Amino acid sequence: MSAILLIGMPGMGEWVVIGLFVLIFFGAKKIPEFAKGLGKGFREFKDAVKDVKKEVDDAGKEIPKIDEK
Repeated sequence: MSAILLIGMPGMGEWVVIGLFVLIFFGAKKIPEFAKGLGKGFREFKDAVKDVKKEVDDAGKEIPKIDEK
């Protein structure tokens, strides 16, 4: 069996073990706070990507085109 086949997404059993570990390690009260912070982080990253894309698009529009004659 190839090593590439062994590396991949965890199955259902692994997700259950990961979930139990997180529940035990962080506790039930900390998980919503963690999820809220994670959501804010994703939103800020998405907004930053959108801002950079807008700046690149705007910069592309400002470059004067050279007429070839």
